[in-house]
Amino acid sequence: MKKSTAFLPAVVLVLGLTSPAYADIDAAAIYKSKCAACHGADGKGQTVMGKTLHARDLGSDDVQKMKSEELEKIITEGRNKMPSYKGKLSEAEIDALVKYIRTFAAPK
Repeated sequence: MKKSTAFLPAVVLVLGLTSPAYADIDAAAIYKSKCAACHGADGKGQTVMGKTLHARDLGSDDVQKMKSEELEKIITEGRNKMPSYKGKLSEAEIDALVKYIRTFAAPK
């Protein structure tokens, strides 16, 4: 009796889409612990530290128009006074954080 392997790609696909690596990431908690001190809970950068460091408004058009890869690079490598999170956050956490930053976009 020959076993069918036609279902195997579908199983792999379903398992890949429900990967626990992304399911367990709380981007809001990461933002709160790593970003909010400067960028503020609302992302506007109007905290004492944010004003001192000239933190960017994450909801601004110039930030929101950036490609996700650009934001990932800034988070990973740092920029100006913003520290690098390379080795402190995983790629999956950085990806989740970029998606969270997108929630600061002004409604249109």
